[in-house]
Amino acid sequence: MRVITRRSLLITAGALSAVAAMSRFALADLPPLAAKDKYKVGFAQTESNNPWRIAQTKSMQDKAAELGYQLVYTDAAGSAAKQVADVNSMIAQGVDLIFLAPREEKPLIPAVMAAKKAGIPVILLDRNVDQSLAKAGEDYVTFIGSDFIDEGKRIAEWLAKNANGKSKIIELEGTTGSSPANDRKKGFDEAITAAGGFTILASQSGDFARDKGRQVAESLLQAHPDADIIYAHNDEMAMGAIAALEAAGKKPGTDVIVLSIDGGKEAVQAVVDGKINAVVECNPRFGPKAFDTMAKYAKGETIEAWVKNDDKFYDPSNAAAELANAY
Repeated sequence: MRVITRRSLLITAGALSAVAAMSRFALADLPPLAAKDKYKVGFAQTESNNPWRIAQTKSMQDKAAELGYQLVYTDAAGSAAKQVADVNSMIAQGVDLIFLAPREEKPLIPAVMAAKKAGIPVILLDRNVDQSLAKAGEDYVTFIGSDFIDEGKRIAEWLAKNANGKSKIIELEGTTGSSPANDRKKGFDEAITAAGGFTILASQSGDFARDKGRQVAESLLQAHPDADIIYAHNDEMAMGAIAALEAAGKKPGTDVIVLSIDGGKEAVQAVVDGKINAVVECNPRFGPKAFDTMAKYAKGETIEAWVKNDDKFYDPSNAAAELANAY
């Protein structure tokens, strides 16, 4: 019969504590990605209702096809709840890695954590999640995307130099709670306040959608007929604002300065036509950089917490020359 002494109890307790500590450490680690010739990869898209999303999806699909990878693609149709369900479905299907374009910062945290718990690494594309709830290098591999704060700042800086006496701003915000809406507002508002001489009369969400952007612009123009600048967080809302201005008998780009972010072909053409004054590109061609980052992670290379995309800037000085390169 084995005699259990106080010393053996202490040793056992110490061993259990060490195991628990190792378990906690393991849970904090990112899931690895085995090196293989072919992968089954998930891509959880936010929606497909605008040219930017369509271009992003095509870029991801084209690169996956080029590599010979199986791409499990889902479209959340603008629903954060569906996107969480889409990620859970990918986990059930046993994908090797998930590319996630989170619709909103907080609601997609459970999806990121569920994938981590299942041992599936996640790479975030174009939108981030709340950094206080999930961190790159710990809960997901990295965020690949543009500097949204800088996008808003660049538009504000252009405006400060080219306003020609116009100063009263209507701001059409993107989807409430999304990182591009939060950051494009922060970058613009801070830079335009620092420039001085401008007033933001109203700021309201148009949900990154053309028709809603038109409706919000119509309402705000009626409430603030003296507005002479419209800053839209994306091209779709900018095009909606142009329709609202024309319906009100105002000339977009002349009577009212129109500013946008995304830089799709339609918006760049609008710059050429004089209806949009300036637009910052938000590059949607993620495929090459996304799959290259995945390959580096599989090799065990160190991945930065933020892999930045480079974005162009279009205004009357270069829009015609750059039109062919716009997505």
